[in-house]
Amino acid sequence: MTRSTKAPMIKTLTLGAFLFVCATLAHSQQAKLVRVPLQTHDLSIPQKVVVQARAEFAETASSGRHTHPGEEIGYILEGQLELRVDGQPTRVLKPGDVFFIPAGVIHDGINTASGTTKVLATYVVEKGQPVATLVPN
Repeated sequence: MTRSTKAPMIKTLTLGAFLFVCATLAHSQQAKLVRVPLQTHDLSIPQKVVVQARAEFAETASSGRHTHPGEEIGYILEGQLELRVDGQPTRVLKPGDVFFIPAGVIHDGINTASGTTKVLATYVVEKGQPVATLVPN
């Protein structure tokens, strides 16, 4: 297999893993959390990809405690999110607020708004790794 044919396959595998995790997390929340994949691209950094998605939390929905194999950079589009990051004080984020989650750190987001909360999330992760992994309570 040539390098040019490997790149689309790696993108497909990474996107497939991302969609599987999204489906699992959404199912665990009884469809109260929907993640919409927006884009996935190889980066100039060897073995890294960027994945961008929009998360839509229904009232009281939670992402569930989870980790990422790379960094997560987030931006609150609308609503209000209570962000619980292990080792940090809980933060309440509103539209225009940003957050950063280091690789491997356990965290959870909970919608505390009356209505839907929308978050733009960008992940920088290793190729071939799942974008997120649930952590048992």
